[in-house]
Amino acid sequence: MKKGSYTKIVATIGPSSSDYKTIKALFKAGVDVFRLNFSHGTHEDHAERHAIIRQIEEEEGRPIGILADMQGPKLRVGTFANGKEELKRGQKIELHLEKFVGDITKVTLPHPEIFAAIKAGEDLLINDGRLRLRVESNNGKVIVAKAMNAGVISDRKGVNVPGTILPINILTKKDRLDLEYALSLGVEWIALSFVQKPDDIHKARSLIKGRARVLAKLEKPSAIENLNGIIGLSDAIMVARGDLGVEMPAEVVPQIQKRIIAACRKEGKPVIVATQMLESMISEPVSTRAEASDVATAVYAGADAVMLSGETAAGKYPIEAVRTMERIIAATESDPDFDSVLNAIALPIEADDSDSIASAACDVARTRGCAAISTFTKTGSTVRRVSRLRTLVPILGLTPDITVARQLCLAWGCHSVLTRDDVEGFADMVGKSTRIARREKLAKNGDRVVITAGVPFGTAGTTNILRVAIVGEHEAASPQDASLKG
Repeated sequence: MKKGSYTKIVATIGPSSSDYKTIKALFKAGVDVFRLNFSHGTHEDHAERHAIIRQIEEEEGRPIGILADMQGPKLRVGTFANGKEELKRGQKIELHLEKFVGDITKVTLPHPEIFAAIKAGEDLLINDGRLRLRVESNNGKVIVAKAMNAGVISDRKGVNVPGTILPINILTKKDRLDLEYALSLGVEWIALSFVQKPDDIHKARSLIKGRARVLAKLEKPSAIENLNGIIGLSDAIMVARGDLGVEMPAEVVPQIQKRIIAACRKEGKPVIVATQMLESMISEPVSTRAEASDVATAVYAGADAVMLSGETAAGKYPIEAVRTMERIIAATESDPDFDSVLNAIALPIEADDSDSIASAACDVARTRGCAAISTFTKTGSTVRRVSRLRTLVPILGLTPDITVARQLCLAWGCHSVLTRDDVEGFADMVGKSTRIARREKLAKNGDRVVITAGVPFGTAGTTNILRVAIVGEHEAASPQDASLKG
């Protein structure tokens, strides 16, 4: 097994990490899923990086997940004759739909969606919230706003609208082109920016058409208000704390993060905690103690994965950042109290065979001291049901589908392996499970392994068997049980 930790690492590829040598070193350091950020770089750049990841996957014989992150709508003010203006507290400024070069009294805001939705008394945040403007009036073409604090407003700075659901398509023209290109490459995950409501997920799915799994980035207050609906329709969630921290008071973001993780665990949906986790390592070779505590907090809460952004994409120390994150994860998971903290609140078990088998497998693995839980899966569903219960026993996800194997790289505690779809009976299933568990160094001869599967074999959604087997007993010889080539 590549590493012993349960919490996964997602790393963003960029200028600091786009060559074969660095990407391979990042994987060796502990990366499970690579993020391609379509806010930057060309299609050719992403294709080259995608090819490198797949080459490394083939060389290492271990599935690697790839996440394509769509840019989403970018709301910005126009330009100024002087490049920037400094507003005093209480000073008024007009924001016009009409395009022109602005000054200290007025500037262009070329976004009709904002004019259609924002009302007097609501706020506009400029440049990541450094300047707060309160709307006094809006006639559909001109917004009059008052500066709530002194600050600088300059060319093309970003605008956040925290208190308003905007009538905006979260996939822009650029995003649709990027989406099709990412899908043509064969990525496993599509991350959606600017999600506000469940219908945003519906619209995106109509374009993706099952070609990849859908991950919703939660970065708007309106998304938190619609949290359960969005989680229900998504395949995974990202806690995008950067934008959340702009649009919501920073002091409430930790409790929102905790709430999102808990809701995702309840539904069995993978959840990533992202943004500024090891921010200082963009320029420094070591993290701060506060950053280490931040990563540990996400691990204690049961996040499936923690993510590095600028640290690996543009930082000076991308490999050191991954190694640091891996060490923090390992130290946190080795805490004697980790299990009790992680499972302080029991999760409900659904009244169906798959969930019952998953729960029983975790109970047996814990009470019998099993080395692994081996799960045969066609879609990954059973693995995710086992994963959500956060039992401190490695999950061996066996699947004949390479896409599913790569998708499971995001699931807490899962070590996914591509197998041949050739299980011929119960004894064959047991033998294959124990052989692969030993080969992948999850177990040794004499160890117990819990096995779950479904009859008839190879049929999705039929998990109905649980068996405890001892590694090394009654195994039929098999020269090869798995291959990334299928």
